Amino acid sequence: MTAATGPGRAATARPVPTVGRPTPPGPRPDRTGATETTPAAYVERTGPAEAIRFGALPAPGPTPTEVLVGVEASPVNRVDTFVRSGAFATALTFPFVVGRDLTGTVLRIGAAVTGFTPGDRVWCNSMGHAGRPGAAAGLVAVPADRLYPVPAGVDPLVAVAVAHPAATAYLALVTHARVRPGEVVLVIGAGGNVGSAAVTVARAAGARVVATAHPRDADFCAGLGAEPVVDYRDVDWASKVRRACPSGVDVVVDAAGINDLPTTVGLLAPRGRVLVLAGLGTAPTLPAGELYLRDGAVLGFVISHATVAELADAARAINALLVDGRLRARTVETLPLAAAAEAHRRAEDGLHGVRTLLLPDRT
Repeated sequence: MTAATGPGRAATARPVPTVGRPTPPGPRPDRTGATETTPAAYVERTGPAEAIRFGALPAPGPTPTEVLVGVEASPVNRVDTFVRSGAFATALTFPFVVGRDLTGTVLRIGAAVTGFTPGDRVWCNSMGHAGRPGAAAGLVAVPADRLYPVPAGVDPLVAVAVAHPAATAYLALVTHARVRPGEVVLVIGAGGNVGSAAVTVARAAGARVVATAHPRDADFCAGLGAEPVVDYRDVDWASKVRRACPSGVDVVVDAAGINDLPTTVGLLAPRGRVLVLAGLGTAPTLPAGELYLRDGAVLGFVISHATVAELADAARAINALLVDGRLRARTVETLPLAAAAEAHRRAEDGLHGVRTLLLPDRT
């Protein structure tokens, strides 16, 4: 099926793909000696989605510690729009290629790289910030310690579609909140990309999961292991969670970015933790007394500050969940790389439960 994306253009929307693996683009040596180029979506300054340009940029060559990847797909994340607009301050070099995630094939490795060989299928989720160029291009040179294998038998488009939401959920729950087996996790906004990944990660960690979501997402969330799933529109939703969890909840993940701390802190069990990982423009009131009387904590987390070791730990967990078939995206849509500006506008408008992948031209 197709989803309308503006006048004269459609995005291809589909369930999680199970198709074969098309051949990604390789280097195109120019027999005239001219500089090799790569198609790319880039900006020459921070600004609105309309600032994104599509065209040819000089192709990167891997340094001794990098791997040259022929990109098959690059997802568009909400955080990509924050970097592009300047809302998230980070070191950028212009022209700046947008995007942080990619999947593709290893084409060439740097002299000091081990563990990868040409032809390997790989993914990455930490380009496009902190001085690193982005992923929305046909060729990208990726630091080897930020690159991970696509497990055998796993479609690379599936892997890259879930990589960012799943890494966010894993690092928030496991690395920062230190969720333990038997604990109770409340996921607010469980029907979205990060929220649904949080349900999966928490269940895999042995936690019980309670969720809030729109009724249209209730069956999906329940299928991931959330019980009960409470309608977030219900003015009495917190009381329903409290009745379901009379001893309180150990971890709250607000994937919706509402950050209603007076309510969520009031739901905590002793030594409970509230994770704040979305809602850039929110400014909630902190009920300090109620928080410290519960020995509670409010933890801020952004994946952009994750260390290389933390990202690698998350990647191992993600790959294991992919192999088990427990980690999946609800809907994946594709757009040509030339439509990056349009994809960013769609991300800013909000795409519930949909992952948009930009595909470089392979002709």
